[in-house]
Amino acid sequence: MSRVSTMLAAAAFALPFAAHAHTPPEGTERLGTVNFAVSCRSQAEFNRAVALLHSFWFQPADKAFRDIAAKEPSCGMAWWGVAMVMLGNPLAGAPTAQGLKIGLDIVEKAKAAGARTERERAYIAAIEAFYRDGDKVPHRQRALAYEKAMERLAAEYPADSEAKIFYALALNITFDPRDKTYKNQLKAAGILGAVFKAQPEHPGVAHYLIHSYDFPPIAGKGIDAAQRYAKIAPDSPHALHMPSHIFTRVGYWQASIASNAASAAAAMKEYAAKPTSAPLSNAYHAYDYMAYGHLQLAQDKAAQALIGKILAVKKIEFTHTIGAIAAPYAIAAIPTRYALEREQWAEAAKLEIPAVDLPWKSWPQTAAIVAFGRGLGAARSKDVATAEKARAELAQYKAALDRMKQAYWANQVEIQAEVVEAWIKFASGKTDEGLAQMRVAAEWEDKTEKHPVTPGPIIPARELLGDMLMEAGKPKEALAAYEHSMSVEPNRFRGLAGAARAAERAGEKAKARDYYRRLLMLAEKGDGERPALKAARAYLAVD
Repeated sequence: MSRVSTMLAAAAFALPFAAHAHTPPEGTERLGTVNFAVSCRSQAEFNRAVALLHSFWFQPADKAFRDIAAKEPSCGMAWWGVAMVMLGNPLAGAPTAQGLKIGLDIVEKAKAAGARTERERAYIAAIEAFYRDGDKVPHRQRALAYEKAMERLAAEYPADSEAKIFYALALNITFDPRDKTYKNQLKAAGILGAVFKAQPEHPGVAHYLIHSYDFPPIAGKGIDAAQRYAKIAPDSPHALHMPSHIFTRVGYWQASIASNAASAAAAMKEYAAKPTSAPLSNAYHAYDYMAYGHLQLAQDKAAQALIGKILAVKKIEFTHTIGAIAAPYAIAAIPTRYALEREQWAEAAKLEIPAVDLPWKSWPQTAAIVAFGRGLGAARSKDVATAEKARAELAQYKAALDRMKQAYWANQVEIQAEVVEAWIKFASGKTDEGLAQMRVAAEWEDKTEKHPVTPGPIIPARELLGDMLMEAGKPKEALAAYEHSMSVEPNRFRGLAGAARAAERAGEKAKARDYYRRLLMLAEKGDGERPALKAARAYLAVD
């Protein structure tokens, strides 16, 4: 067993979560501490607005910056703040064409209002690089221009910690998903770590450290920031959610559930007070992570209850920001995960896009989730005709994403299509062809990184390779596939259950005992009965 697996087996099930341990004076707004010096008179208000921005609390941040601009028309940095808000979550991808146009108009307002210092003008020029020629220059090229501008700004003003923080964020925006040395992310983490020592209550530092370490080989380095961020800014729904990015990466499911329950409650409270798209997206994003955690703990009733919550709102309005994908993603993903994680293949074969009034064509990658679940469920139920139809749907979604120049998501949908095609071949008796294609899909997925909108793949491809190898009568190879998958996605219920079964059939008694025991420990507070748990109890009772 790897060092990471040993650590997780011992500690992952009872990690304390203390999102509300930080208790400031009654009535105090709890957003963390930011000191972003500007020449505007509204310094305190500006610091608060930047604190909101750092926690991606976009609606109140937008209002705060606009209020400063109205109060102080010559404060160009207030419009810089609005332009930053208009990016939405810059780690999630490019703004829409509408968002780019609006953002550039706001940059022009910042320039017209004026900035009293060269430093402030440099901030405005940097964000202009993100918006300028958005209809002509590719997103990545503009993002790299912004990164270089922030690098120059941070070098020219070494005492400006905010320049360092925003430069580190830019490095995380422009990382290369194919770079498994994590050069950008580790460079960003080094910058942020130094600032964190001097400013331990800064919300942006904790937030962006989590994003810097949100990758399997380095996720353990982010546990400290994850445990601290919710305490720093507990009034922010996103700050309450963000620790779960690390908790999910290392398999701390109960901590992830607690983190997201607090986030969803805060977001829904805000939504009830003033219905807008972003708070609802925040809640649905948290529900997706919650459902994922519950399913790993075999808390199936709790996961099912979340399906009811996400379908309760029948029509959802959206702004132009990229963050809007969180709600449709969760609406598609949670019911699909619910069927697939429980291995209810016939149930999965009947999945349809949920009856929520959404412009699904705007997000082909979310509709593709449902087609993937239906195709996989049908193929594993030997319903090849239904699986073939789902495979054709995935091809259409991939083509739509190609037209939209959404290369990352087109790639993800193509991997899903490869998985469904592999299981179609396997179900049709073409065992060797199915296995070969499933290996290709698994290797392809290994080379990609998950998007921040999701806690992980709907079902890891290498885990599915393990399933296919088991059905093909190759338990030793299956065990290797499951163990490989768990090195990237630790403490998954299906990963542990598959590894236990494979070890048992391969005659690896010590490993079978260990994996079955870990499975029972994982599902100790489960609320449903899964066949794998019965098998675990039976094996350990006899062994």
